[in-house]
Amino acid sequence: MKLNERSLAFYATCDAPADNAGFLYKKGGRHAAYHRRWFVLRGNMLFYFEDAASREPVGVIILEGCTCRRASAPSGPLDSASFAQLHEWYGQEVRALRGQWLRSQAQP
Repeated sequence: MKLNERSLAFYATCDAPADNAGFLYKKGGRHAAYHRRWFVLRGNMLFYFEDAASREPVGVIILEGCTCRRASAPSGPLDSASFAQLHEWYGQEVRALRGQWLRSQAQP
């Protein structure tokens, strides 16, 4: 699938309300450290930014075909969730917000 970067950036930052938005900790690929990122969920696309004021997303995760579940993080004090088909971890500092994220990502 080809994605147009400019169209995705516009969709990520448009004025329409997002399905969910907030800070999560992302642990990805090569680096073992968690990084605090601003996430915006729109439909089946989870965009992440350096911070809440950023106008360009750092990346996007297409959630189509993925499952989200609560998982134990290999290290660290964060409540975590992982997405099947991806080798990435996401942590939420506040336990109550974790449930909100999991519910909004599980909606069709």
